[in-house]
Amino acid sequence: MKLEGLRVIDLSMFLPGPYLTLAMADHGAEVVKIEPPGIGDPGREIGPVEGSSTVFFRNLNRGKRSVTLDLKTAAGREALLKLCETADVFVEGFRPGVMARLGIDYAAVSARNPRIVYCSISAFGQDGPYVQRPAHDLAVAALSGALSINLGIDGQPAIPGLPVADIVSSLQALSGVLMALYRRETTGRGDYLDISMHDCILAASPNVAGSVFAEKRDYVAKDQRSLGGSAFYQIYQTQDGRHLVLGGQEIKFVRNLLGRLERTDFAPLCEAGPGPHQKPLIDYLRETFRTRTLAQWEQWFDGMDVCFAPVKTLREGYDDDHAQARAMVLIDEHGREQLAPAIRFSNEPARPNLREPALGGDTEAVLESGWLADRKKPR
Repeated sequence: MKLEGLRVIDLSMFLPGPYLTLAMADHGAEVVKIEPPGIGDPGREIGPVEGSSTVFFRNLNRGKRSVTLDLKTAAGREALLKLCETADVFVEGFRPGVMARLGIDYAAVSARNPRIVYCSISAFGQDGPYVQRPAHDLAVAALSGALSINLGIDGQPAIPGLPVADIVSSLQALSGVLMALYRRETTGRGDYLDISMHDCILAASPNVAGSVFAEKRDYVAKDQRSLGGSAFYQIYQTQDGRHLVLGGQEIKFVRNLLGRLERTDFAPLCEAGPGPHQKPLIDYLRETFRTRTLAQWEQWFDGMDVCFAPVKTLREGYDDDHAQARAMVLIDEHGREQLAPAIRFSNEPARPNLREPALGGDTEAVLESGWLADRKKPR
């Protein structure tokens, strides 16, 4: 596997950091998850429990080893620094300043191991006016402006169904860690990554920055091509209360659908681009799609070259024929479902270990056996 031989020390909890180190574990890295004694990662208690763990925890921490250390003690900190001497990557997600107060910041860790890649993921980064402001995904989305363009049918900001700030920052962090490891092959030195969730959300907005940058005005979501201003990038209700989407605005798709409906007279509205002028077509399509059930529309669209999709439930999404064919849901030895890795290689595919670690279950094996002795220097 691509990351076989790499060692990762993971102090992160909840979602962004564990999602990063999960990707590394799935592709062969040896990830040691450092947890506080007694309670461990709060993710162990989030959501439904199935078997020995929550679904949330096992889908983020499978294949890792759990070591419990009290980092408020000198012995705990020294044990961690000892582990870092043979590690390649260090990931933490605490509020800025915590690592320095504990004596395990980048300066301390890199003094023991100059080759280590040290990644800090925080809400707002390691400097700036918000540096000590507490925040999780939703507050970051709000402060970045992203929430203001995530509107419900009532035109008001709505809580996104997926934790976008968490996931985007995790993927940016993964990219940064791999870049630093690649560069280390030339320089022989690691580096420090300051990953801000707020930065990552702002950086993820190039498709909506047009009028904001060019015209210095606020973004009017309902008039934009991908947020409600286009009839062919829109959600429509069907007769049975389900929904479907049109998700492609290329004129060939417009003509294919309107031709089938015998209403090509609406095509010029789409040719003129997104905006309020498309409302007559949106209204017409809303009325039209309410005349049949979702299943009937699926049959009607079958074989047509149009970006159409039914709005499935999450359960339907996991059970979808394509998702199943791509093996995106894995079954572990206990018959429990787990999400598969999305990064796929032809020559060295991921081999996820579907067993989640018991809290502190690897402490003795890692700290008191030959784990440290079997590699005196990092890769």
